[in-house]
Amino acid sequence: MLRNNLIATLIAFGTALVWLRINNFAAQKHWISSHLSRKFIHIGTGPIFVLCWLLFNNNPGARFMAALVPLTITIQFILVGLGVIRDEAAVQAMSRTGDRREILRGPLYYGVIFVIITLLYWKYTPIGIVALMMVCGGDGLADIIGRRFGKSKLPWNGSKSWAGSLGMFFGGWSLSIIIVAIYIYADIFSGPLTIYIPAIILIAVAATIVETLPIPDIDNISIALVSLVLGHLLF
Repeated sequence: MLRNNLIATLIAFGTALVWLRINNFAAQKHWISSHLSRKFIHIGTGPIFVLCWLLFNNNPGARFMAALVPLTITIQFILVGLGVIRDEAAVQAMSRTGDRREILRGPLYYGVIFVIITLLYWKYTPIGIVALMMVCGGDGLADIIGRRFGKSKLPWNGSKSWAGSLGMFFGGWSLSIIIVAIYIYADIFSGPLTIYIPAIILIAVAATIVETLPIPDIDNISIALVSLVLGHLLF
C-alpha cells in the first residue's frame, strides 16, 4: 500500500515539475510572455495534480502523501521569493514584473490552497475538486481572455471586463465538468454527470462574481472559499 502511494506521489510530483519547467523554460527563452507562462501554470497545474489523485489507493495516509507535492513546490516558491534560491526561470514564469517577491503573493496562496484542499477534501467528494478548478481554469482564463478581448470594463471594477468574467465562468465550469466526468468514469463519483451540472453552474456564477470584486492579489483565496462554501450546500 505504501509503495503504491509512494510511486503515485513521485508520478504526481514529476508531472507537476515537468509542467512547471516547460513553462519556465518557454518564458525564459521568450517563446511566450511571462504573463502567459504564469497563467498556463495556473490553469494546467490543478487538473494535472487532481487527475494524479486517481493513482493513489484508499489508504488513509494517501492524501498526506499527495499533499507533499504542492507543499514541496510551495516551499520552493517561498525560497525563490525570499531570494534564498536563485531561479530566474521561475521568477520570469510566475511574476508579472520580474520581481521575485511577487511569488510570495498569488503563487504562494495558490500552493497553500492546494495543500489545504488536498488534506481536507481529497478525492471522494467533488467539493474540493470543483473549488480547485474554479481557481485554476476560472481565474486563469479570466485574465487571458480579459487582456485580449476586455475592452468593455465592469462598472464596479475598471480593471475587470465582461469578456474576462465570461472567461472566468467558462474556464471554471468547463474544467469542473471535465474532471468530474473523469471521476465518474473512474467510479470514484456516482453518476450521471447531469446531477452535478446545476451545482457547478451555480458555483461558477458565484466564483465569477467574487472574481470581479476589487480585491487584488487574493483572488485565489476568495474564489476557493466561496466555491467550498457553496459546494457544501449543493453537493
